[in-house]
Amino acid sequence: MSELVRIENLKVYYPIRTGFFNRVTDNIKAVDNISFTIESGQTYGLVGESGSGKTTIGKSLVGLEDPTSGKILFEGHEVTTNRQKKAINYNKDVQMVFQDSQSSLNPRKTIGEIIAEPLKNFGVPNVIGAGYDGERSFDQTKINERVLALLKIVGLPAQTVAQYPFQFSGGQRQRIGVARALATNPRLIVADEPVSALDLSVQAQVLNFMKKIQREYGISFLFISHDLGVVKYMTDNIAIMHNGRFVEMGTTNDIFNDAQHIYTKRLLSAIPSLDVSKRDEKRAYRKRIESEFTQNKGAYYQQDGLRDRAYDLEPITKTHYVALKKEGA
Repeated sequence: MSELVRIENLKVYYPIRTGFFNRVTDNIKAVDNISFTIESGQTYGLVGESGSGKTTIGKSLVGLEDPTSGKILFEGHEVTTNRQKKAINYNKDVQMVFQDSQSSLNPRKTIGEIIAEPLKNFGVPNVIGAGYDGERSFDQTKINERVLALLKIVGLPAQTVAQYPFQFSGGQRQRIGVARALATNPRLIVADEPVSALDLSVQAQVLNFMKKIQREYGISFLFISHDLGVVKYMTDNIAIMHNGRFVEMGTTNDIFNDAQHIYTKRLLSAIPSLDVSKRDEKRAYRKRIESEFTQNKGAYYQQDGLRDRAYDLEPITKTHYVALKKEGA
């Protein structure tokens, strides 16, 4: 495996302004000193509760959010700013599938027009596959052919091109979102809660489809979710986020079979048990973890009434890192 994306010490702060002169008196630390890498052809999972900062990382990666500081490297090229992204046609290689499939599709445009939009910007690749950098065509006939090919890939009929988003179910709209993301032959797709609004049977269809296109086209995913069960099925590596920081990161096996941090254990304890005989045991374990989490005042400790980020990631194994409490904190 080769490294595709490297994020180094990423920070995204939102200033808090108060007083008559509207001065900056503090910052909301949405993302606070985050570092990780995504390998080619693999899926990296970001997990955390709402407000933990995981979506902000995804938006920073695709250029929808400007980092306060830190670096984003794509195949060795720095793409932290939108100017740097444009210099290497970065937006062709990194696409996003949004959580709300309805609001992410323009209701005034047909499905054909929606999928064709990135092709009009970046041209039609001659082959389908991750990261194709060869000759591209801007011919309208080629664009129309590519749109039909993409609809076939996501399992929708050709007549879909003339229809509008409101005519489709949530699962179908999400497939359309994936088709649009695939149009430019991206190397990486940022999937932000792509199945959270879908029922379980449709979730399974969309997830299986995403794994299928990864196998066939070699695409990498940054998979953002609050659902650890879904993340376990989809990912190779996972980072657990809380209040803008990573508290644990490692392989999927590390997180699910050897969780160390109390916050990770709390998330895992909330996964429903299908084994009826172990439900009492599971309930007792969840109660114990919740009590320990409360005693620790959450994932961070308090000092002098202010939250002190008393954790740094430390290696447990070559692949497993955990935020451990410092001495004296």
